Amino acid sequence: MSQVKESCQSINPVNPGSSLKLARICIAIVIGGLALSGITAFPLETELHWLSAHDVLLPNAMQLWLSKVYDTLHVVNQQYPYLSYGTDWLAFAHLMLAILFIGPYIDPVKNIWVLQFGLIAYAAIFALAFVAGPIRQIPLFWTLVDCSFGVFAGAALLVALRNVKQMELS
Repeated sequence: MSQVKESCQSINPVNPGSSLKLARICIAIVIGGLALSGITAFPLETELHWLSAHDVLLPNAMQLWLSKVYDTLHVVNQQYPYLSYGTDWLAFAHLMLAILFIGPYIDPVKNIWVLQFGLIAYAAIFALAFVAGPIRQIPLFWTLVDCSFGVFAGAALLVALRNVKQMELS
């Protein structure tokens, strides 16, 4: 049995140190993305105001959409500020999920289940975006922007998971 393992390692040598380093880089990207998403969910009106003022860099359809969202959010925040409490909880959830991934960053083999959970969550983004998006009248291009988070974070987690599994085998 050890000869089989040695043969496999000579064909595809696994360096546990480099696997751990790459897994941690990928996990750090996910942590950073979740933290940034959380932090930026608090000042939505301010951010949308800034984007509306600097929208010349964006395609026309996106400019119109962001202006519409800003106008709506501005009115809602003036008349019904308590509704933004929902996005505060969204921001909080992103920050808590970022903290969740610290466990796999520290010990990815022991906390592999968090990486698997993350992959499930990022895959579920597509179902939510393509079901709820049309119901909430979200334009397709914005649905694709939302799905891009699942693509990039999912890719990072797949790389991390592959490296963690290689560490388990070595």
